[in-house]
Amino acid sequence: MDALKLLALDEEDLAIISAHLQDAVVKTGDMGYLPKSQRFALILNRFDWDQKESSEQYVRRRTGLHFERVRNVRFRGLDPRDREAVLNLLAVTFEESDAPSGEVTLAFSGGADIRFEVECVEARLSDLGPAWGCSRAPAHQPAPEASEG
Repeated sequence: MDALKLLALDEEDLAIISAHLQDAVVKTGDMGYLPKSQRFALILNRFDWDQKESSEQYVRRRTGLHFERVRNVRFRGLDPRDREAVLNLLAVTFEESDAPSGEVTLAFSGGADIRFEVECVEARLSDLGPAWGCSRAPAHQPAPEASEG
């Protein structure tokens, strides 16, 4: 499969990037905010869900993601100074506030997230190198059923 390269300029585009990044893993040391450049960037190990459907082998790919026009990054439920902590990305979302600006959220398992304000959505995703096999696909526990009462 060819390297994936995506550009997001609105909420719908960002949802496509989010789908490709579901269950990617990232070390906190592989992400950072560059205030002078107004950029937030990270390098992840993306689980290639498309490859899983077309092959019997599970595959991960090294992938870069960066956001432009970023202001005011906030971390919740994680310590960005713990450079070896590994996070499992669940979703990337955008909530518009004063069009076209708003807030991007990177939601991780365990309730951790990174939120940052953006002037507008401008994100790029690029696979960076060859893929490698992995032994298992990510699995999720079903949501607990609501109790009647």
